[in-house]
Amino acid sequence: MQKHGQKTTIIAVLHSSAGNSWGWKDVAVGAAVGTGAVVATPLVLSAAGFTAAGVAAGSVAAAAQSVLYGGGVATGSVFAALQSAGVAGISMTGYAAIGGTAGTAGVLAKKAGEKLLSRGKH
Repeated sequence: MQKHGQKTTIIAVLHSSAGNSWGWKDVAVGAAVGTGAVVATPLVLSAAGFTAAGVAAGSVAAAAQSVLYGGGVATGSVFAALQSAGVAGISMTGYAAIGGTAGTAGVLAKKAGEKLLSRGKH
């Protein structure tokens, strides 16, 4: 693997991954993980307490708001974005970003796993 200072680049892992091939299994993993993330996001937001009516009393979100922000929320914070998504929903652009990011992470994890497993076979 190539290193740049203390950081190992993801590209080096992918470039030297098992067989350096990309196929339908990679596409399937990316699509499955991305779709799963898109489906799970509203469920996870709601379960955490970010609802259409605002932050649910007694929820994880309410506890986080109390501890992290003393009851208020900083504009532009991650909490504010989650609260907005819970109240207004997630835009198509947001879903595309969630699905694309999760799908890419799934394929990267698959490739890294293949690389680690292939090391033991030599």
